Amino acid sequence: MTKNILNNSFNTKYNTAPFSKIKDEHYLPAFKKAIKDAKTEIDNIVNNNEAATFKNTIEALDFSGEQLDRISSIFFNLNSAETNKTIQKIAQEVSPLLAEFSNDITLNEELFKRVKTVYDAKNTLNLTTEQETLLDKKYKSFSRNGANLPEDKKQKLREIDKKLSQLKLKFGENVLAETNKFEMLINDEADLAGLPDGAKEAAKQLAESKDKEGWLFTLDYPSYIPFMTYADNRELRKKLSLAAGSKSFKGDKLDNQNNVLDIVKLRHERATLLGYKTHAHFVLEERMAETPEKVQSFLNELLEKAKPAAEREFKNLENFAKDLDKIDHLEKWDGAYYSEKLKQKLFDLDDEKLKPYFKLENVINGVFKVAKKLFDLNFEEINTIDKYHEDVLTYKVTDSKGDLVSIFYADFFPRPGKRNGAWMTSYKPQYIKDEKNSRPHISIVCNFTKPTKTKPSLLTFNEVTTLFHEFGHALHGMLANTTYPSLSGTSVYWDFVELPSQVLENWCYEKEALELFATHYETGEVIPMDLVNKIKESSTFHEGMQTLRQLSFGLLDMSWHAGDSPYTIKSVKAHEEKAFEGTKLYPDVAENCMSTSFSHIFQGGYSSGYYSYKWAEVLDADAFEYFKEKGVFNKTVANKFKENVLSKGGTEKPMILYKRFRGHEPNSEALLKRAGLIKK
Repeated sequence: MTKNILNNSFNTKYNTAPFSKIKDEHYLPAFKKAIKDAKTEIDNIVNNNEAATFKNTIEALDFSGEQLDRISSIFFNLNSAETNKTIQKIAQEVSPLLAEFSNDITLNEELFKRVKTVYDAKNTLNLTTEQETLLDKKYKSFSRNGANLPEDKKQKLREIDKKLSQLKLKFGENVLAETNKFEMLINDEADLAGLPDGAKEAAKQLAESKDKEGWLFTLDYPSYIPFMTYADNRELRKKLSLAAGSKSFKGDKLDNQNNVLDIVKLRHERATLLGYKTHAHFVLEERMAETPEKVQSFLNELLEKAKPAAEREFKNLENFAKDLDKIDHLEKWDGAYYSEKLKQKLFDLDDEKLKPYFKLENVINGVFKVAKKLFDLNFEEINTIDKYHEDVLTYKVTDSKGDLVSIFYADFFPRPGKRNGAWMTSYKPQYIKDEKNSRPHISIVCNFTKPTKTKPSLLTFNEVTTLFHEFGHALHGMLANTTYPSLSGTSVYWDFVELPSQVLENWCYEKEALELFATHYETGEVIPMDLVNKIKESSTFHEGMQTLRQLSFGLLDMSWHAGDSPYTIKSVKAHEEKAFEGTKLYPDVAENCMSTSFSHIFQGGYSSGYYSYKWAEVLDADAFEYFKEKGVFNKTVANKFKENVLSKGGTEKPMILYKRFRGHEPNSEALLKRAGLIKK
């Protein structure tokens, strides 16, 4: 048998993943061997004849399974960004093995005894703050995951975790298959009325790439969003909207209704087995928000402030559509279209005017310049690093002394093997071992408009903020400076993790930042000040409706995970309608269902956590107010943010870190003012 590259340390520069040498058939045997090796490491901790200490138990546990973690990060990152049928099949096979291995650790009585011995003696051990946090985290990873259960319940927990790991994968596979399956081919150019030239050219190119005549539109965002925003043909907007809104809700083999109900029931069963009232109670114990009641009251308080504004905005939009096109009832497929028309009328601003100033390469350089001015980081594109796809860009990140900070991967365009949306991830965490600071490998993945034959990739302003958002997460990963891998980078409470990403979006609206990169791709002209002012003026346009939309997703998430008994839910659609009652603006569409493609909460890690986007907005508005007071590129404030937030990972409780940076707890007034929901 040929040598399996995944079972050896990678003999590559910077220890990066050797993507081109990894074959699909390597994964399963590599996982099995790495699990076996990791089990041996655990056995060595358990069978150590010496008394349990922080070093030989807690620290040893955190550094165990390093090869397994690397294989997992490579495999599951590719399953999101560059998947295929073989990888999906392996994922279904591997996920239960990993769930079982995780249970083997947390349900190992002898191991838990050693952890508990150290935990019980913690006040006598003279630990650093980071060590105390790690000890607390390790102890809770056992106590919160069944270590104190009797044997029969431990077995039940194993069964639940195995089923959940498979159901979540299946959910994601169905959504991806539905996204890839739908195509809308247009043969009559008259049906493209209203669409910008760039969108038409991209659709033509997509059709050609599939040997088709005409213009092809899909559910990938760079294709979907321009059509819904600009296409005059209402019937075709409806067709596309229904396709997007009915993903995995058609009663066929890609339907996710039963998967949703099964996931929710199993999560509830798991939580009650562990002694918690609901899945939300279990999750939120380890969040800044702490309880479902606190989350509900946070969401409802914002809803109270946002709803009157949202209803006013919606009424104005309805009247505008009626005056313009005699539309009696505004439907979901009308929202983006008439919002864009109204925005153009009010601010004389539309994305087509802005896009020439946001060539992708310029925006990438812009975000790098912002990072340099704030945090003294340098980015050098290098082509000596292996990639998993030719579209991926690779960079070496260094500090002002020229020392390596991180390796950075950036993957910007849609393709069939890549799920929709945008995310940041890591191929290798940062940690300090044997006095060596091992630096992280960080990646961001987006779905932006591809270059065409005549135009480079020109971003909408929304895509610009998305790039800054994901790059904010990336900075959190790159600037990590902790001892232990499980506390490094973005390994923080879920409702704190969005602070670095959301705070960085603010620079997209600042003149000093825009002037660094927003230059016309043909003339080199810097973005005119009147456009900068219009961007700022329009930044609160329909903020009430946007806030209501985000709150509706948070409330839907809580309705699935904080209710006493999910067993009584028979219809996914009926349950969802009830959850949306207080936030509804548009008439319901019978064919639509949000939950069946709500990957954030049913596949990703946001279950009982979708509220965290709004929670972090409170933090980011308050944090950015500090920058505004002192200057958006103020080095003192930037250093405080770097030292107390970006480099600290999960080494201390988030509120302690935030207060150390800001000097006080966050105040929601900054967010409400910025959103225009209360007077400044």
